[in-house]
Amino acid sequence: MSKSIKFLAAIGFIATVAACTSGQTEEEYVVVEPEPISVEPTYTGKYK
Repeated sequence: MSKSIKFLAAIGFIATVAACTSGQTEEEYVVVEPEPISVEPTYTGKYK
């Protein structure tokens, strides 16, 4: 192959890769708040 065809193929490949990765630079962060911890019931006597 001639040098010009190789050069155009390389430029096309680089342009394709750049176009595909341009929208993926922003990362999304999801923060999940934990549920409140419930307190276990305490024993207060038989009939209280």
